[in-house]
Amino acid sequence: MGDLQQTPMLRQYREIKRRHPDALLFFRLGDFYEMFEEDARTAARELKLVLTSRRFSKTVNLPMCGVPYRSVTGYVARLLERGHKVAIAEQMEDARRVKGLVRRDVVRIITPGTVVEDALLPDDAQNLLASITAPTAEPKIEKFGLAVIDLSTGEFAATEASGWPALAEELQRLQPSEIVLPAWLACDAAWTERLHREAGVQRPVRLSPVPDCEATHEAARARLLAHFRTASLDEPGVGERPLAIGAAGAALFYLQNNQISDLAHLRTLAVYRLADYMSLDATTRRNLELTQTLREGRVEGSLLGILDRTQTAMGARLLRRWIQQPLLELEQIRARLDAVEDLAAGHFLRADLCRLLDGMYDVERLVGRVGFGNANARDLLALRRSLARIPQIKALLAGARSARLHALDASLDELSDVTALIGWAIVDNPAILLREGGLIRSGYHAELDAERRTAADGHDWLASLEARERERTGIPNLRVKYNEVFGFFIEVTKSHLAKVPPEYERRATVSNAERFVTPELKARQVEILTASDRANDLEYDLFVDLRCQVAAQSDRLLAAARVLAQLDTLAALAEVAARYGYIRPEIDDGDVIDIRDGRHPVVEQALPGGEPFVPNDTHLSADERLLLITGPNMAGKSVLVRQVALIVLMAHIGSFVPARAARIGLADRIFARVGAADDIAQGRSTFLVEMAEVAHILAQATRHSLVILDEVGRGTSTYDGMSLAWAVATELHDRVGARTLLATHFHELTGLPSHLTAARNYNLAVAEQDGEVIFLRRLVPGSADKSYGLHVARLAGLPERVVAQAEEVMARLESRARTRETEAHRAVKVVREVGEGLLLPDDDEAAWAVLRDLYRLDIANMTPVQALVTLNEWQTRLRSS
Repeated sequence: MGDLQQTPMLRQYREIKRRHPDALLFFRLGDFYEMFEEDARTAARELKLVLTSRRFSKTVNLPMCGVPYRSVTGYVARLLERGHKVAIAEQMEDARRVKGLVRRDVVRIITPGTVVEDALLPDDAQNLLASITAPTAEPKIEKFGLAVIDLSTGEFAATEASGWPALAEELQRLQPSEIVLPAWLACDAAWTERLHREAGVQRPVRLSPVPDCEATHEAARARLLAHFRTASLDEPGVGERPLAIGAAGAALFYLQNNQISDLAHLRTLAVYRLADYMSLDATTRRNLELTQTLREGRVEGSLLGILDRTQTAMGARLLRRWIQQPLLELEQIRARLDAVEDLAAGHFLRADLCRLLDGMYDVERLVGRVGFGNANARDLLALRRSLARIPQIKALLAGARSARLHALDASLDELSDVTALIGWAIVDNPAILLREGGLIRSGYHAELDAERRTAADGHDWLASLEARERERTGIPNLRVKYNEVFGFFIEVTKSHLAKVPPEYERRATVSNAERFVTPELKARQVEILTASDRANDLEYDLFVDLRCQVAAQSDRLLAAARVLAQLDTLAALAEVAARYGYIRPEIDDGDVIDIRDGRHPVVEQALPGGEPFVPNDTHLSADERLLLITGPNMAGKSVLVRQVALIVLMAHIGSFVPARAARIGLADRIFARVGAADDIAQGRSTFLVEMAEVAHILAQATRHSLVILDEVGRGTSTYDGMSLAWAVATELHDRVGARTLLATHFHELTGLPSHLTAARNYNLAVAEQDGEVIFLRRLVPGSADKSYGLHVARLAGLPERVVAQAEEVMARLESRARTRETEAHRAVKVVREVGEGLLLPDDDEAAWAVLRDLYRLDIANMTPVQALVTLNEWQTRLRSS
């Protein structure tokens, strides 16, 4: 320790590290951020840096690695992606003016959920910190509190989720970058594993614990009241949601203890109800390709890619949220539709609005940086330029017809006082760095102007000194210069050294010149530098004060930003409607979904060479709630069922839809099971994944839901799959009552309508001409009688010899099927006619026992594994009988 006491910098480093033990400490040393000891080892491993060492004394040699300060952002981003926490320790003094150790301290703590820096944030998506609480007294947790904060925009919201499935689905929607948990939950390995496995919380999302006491309703409420400086939480219904308050308070505690900011832009807490929005599980979001494609994970080719014609980043984020969180309240949906209709019909209104929004800066995040305290002068200038467009936008909205647009106009604050303040204070082209001057306009502050005049007079004196000395000495290239080591000096090239007067004092020699000072220059140097330093320091203080004044208006600024984002999103939906010929859907709380000439919004835009999309009618109601859709591969079954789901979802977000006419009865949920893949990480086969998804649908769907199923049962043997598909369809029809579209290759399922009163058969029509198959893409009543699998194989480029051999095999199989009743044929007939008991001999006890078990089976409450075990047991019993 004797050596350590004699190394002030190491002592300084360890003192700062002691205060931030769970963060990787970036310690500024000149032009580098250095890391030491375990931080260095971690950073070297994660960032692929060379691990070196630094000797602090004879006995202290520590592991070290570093990154250049100019490129630190990229390194920090990579650490955040891996779930790390980073503390940035800066030099708090100018090293040129300090003798001895430079003072250093942490100026920014960055975690995955607390990023506010533009370079680290996606423009069109939120970056969220989530907080979860639960009642500690309950042996089985049935209710959760959930809060979310977007620190970059100041959004702060909370809700309560009844049960694990509701919490999991909301987390799947939010996709937080970091989750705050009370310590007792964070320490529960089984619970956190479930969070990763079932709620879509992908590693390495950071789980950050807080003391249990800070997540209680009482402590959280007190903290929120103190932060908002109010006597009550005015949001309606807040008092009825103690767990939501607990989650919000825990999140605020975490931020206050990990951020060097007063969080002035967190102005309000919005409490929302999950019941106000359509539930969409992760499987449905993925299968419908709402925000990214299944294969490449790209926005282009998704629903968002089609609808996003927004002009601003804040509008793009809001549109993404609307797609992921469809409305269930009819009046809100109709209000959005009114606004979209107004903008779609008003071409000039829409075009002028888009023109004013185009190029507007991200006001939400600018306000976030101002409130957080890390905005620079250029940020304030960008904010002023954006706000300056608001009066023109309000003038446009005066001509709108819809109540929604008029309400947005009324709530849009012009903020002329903020615009004027920034314009008065900030120069037109401010410097990026805040401590080197060049920020504040002349005339804004009298003392600053005086300091600048003093500094300017000094620089004028230097210019006159240079001219006088050239004339007096006869040295034509004499220069008065400055550097950080010597201050001001006179430089004379070596060819003129003989002319240097005797009163010049030599200071240094360089390659082709020598440097001198004079008593007069030394005397004025202090005055000039002091005036410049005072001006720069005062200018920085004035800027910080200005930033605080703007931050005090954060609530008004954020309200305006959110109105602008809504206008941008509504205009984008109107632009898409006008461009692609969408129509306004009729939406009500009935059971009917009636779509005339519906089209798939993405596929119709992706068809090559202007190929027309074939539209189709679809009708679902209480009396016709299960549509069995058959047809060959490539006929368009998957496109059809997806397009119905997307049209219904688009109507719920307030968008026009691709159809000739549409009547949409509210759907509380949409389920889309349209394919599965092995979950290798969890050791689950394709079929097990499929059955888990189907089990989830049967447990969660209601008669108000829309369910689309594509090829249920194809992941196992033909008989098992067909039997399961039959049973699942029956369950959806009889018990759940959900409006369902089931696309299948199992032609035997077309017998279902003879047993289920509200089931109907439809097929995607094809035509055969001269041995060729033509896919008509048209949905017609009735069932398909062929799959045309070999034709599709030929189209896919399978070698002709392989297709020919397949045709021979198929012919033999069909011949065998015609000459004798195979085991497969008997199994099919059992499935189709078991309700009438026509096929089983009375003495076949084993078969009758299996059928009795099947009739009594509680499918809705079985897990996929239990279903597989039961099927295997039945098969064993039948084979041994």
